[in-house]
Amino acid sequence: MLLRRFILPVTRTFQHNYCSMELKRVVALLDGFASPSLAESWDNVGLLVQPYTQREIKTVLLTNDLTEKVMDEAVQEKADLILSYHPPLFRPFKRITTGWKDRIVACCLEKGIAVYSPHTAYDTLKGGVNDWLLKAFQVKAAAPLQQKDAPQPYTHQLEAHLTSDAAAAELVQRVTQEFGEKIAVLKDGKDCMKVLCREADLSSIVDLATTRLKSVKFVLTKLKKVPLSGHGAGRKASLVEPITIQEAIDAVKIHLEMHYLRVALAHGSALDSEVKSVAVCAGSGASVLGGAEDCDLWLTGEMSHHEVLDAVHKGCTVLLAEHSNTERGYLENVLKPQLQELFEGKVRVFFSQYDNDPLEII
Repeated sequence: MLLRRFILPVTRTFQHNYCSMELKRVVALLDGFASPSLAESWDNVGLLVQPYTQREIKTVLLTNDLTEKVMDEAVQEKADLILSYHPPLFRPFKRITTGWKDRIVACCLEKGIAVYSPHTAYDTLKGGVNDWLLKAFQVKAAAPLQQKDAPQPYTHQLEAHLTSDAAAAELVQRVTQEFGEKIAVLKDGKDCMKVLCREADLSSIVDLATTRLKSVKFVLTKLKKVPLSGHGAGRKASLVEPITIQEAIDAVKIHLEMHYLRVALAHGSALDSEVKSVAVCAGSGASVLGGAEDCDLWLTGEMSHHEVLDAVHKGCTVLLAEHSNTERGYLENVLKPQLQELFEGKVRVFFSQYDNDPLEII
């Protein structure tokens, strides 16, 4: 870690031959790399800060957390866009005054620096943060703990069975004129119309159908979700060969470049107990890892006291590396070269030397 801190500022002076990209092009490439639709519904991802004065993106700073030290670094390095894995804007702002997050937002707007956050889109992404975290072990048959489904343009199918084919044709015309591209109207044989729509439009469609037509029979079907293979929260896998808990600890320390981990041994286990299967979830993983009670070992950043107690009494050994330590290595070692390729070498991409987990063992 110290070696990287020493070398990084020196190597930057040799960066050259970069040009630039428009912000909208950079955002489009980032959205295409990991669609915001992969993120959890509660998350706040995508382009979070867009300065009023548009400028070309020449330099992108990668960081796990956008702290004031990282913000100062972005200004010093003349970054045009900050990709902050954790969204610095999460809850709504009622005013921008003197708080540390307020100061960061104000600085970004004043200096014309855009901010983009992927967060859980990178967690669920196939080949993303959790797949990188799982590489601490030699595994086979890895799979998400919570499968991600493809976003559906429509959630329901509504069938309207009418008294005549003419009535069905009339209803098709009226519904099409009223809702346009918000729905898909299918004429399906005699006396029937099928509508693909979202739940929010169902009552309006029914009201429209029954305004003039009294005898209408409706059949409602909720559309099934389509799973996205390999995408989802967390990962679980069987090991190629069994290892001991101590060997698992050592492997995680090497992968995360850490000297210490917090360890809670499963009830009745010892450091030489055998591990045949593992589950991982970057960040705060208790809610996701709860679906991996059949795994011998859990690896995540943080869990509460009582969540750890529940896990060890269910037979799962818990390794805690602190929240952002389970994410940072992906950004620096995997994402950085991927973005350099994604931007076709036109944009300088560098990782913050001031980003670190706020907690350390001393």
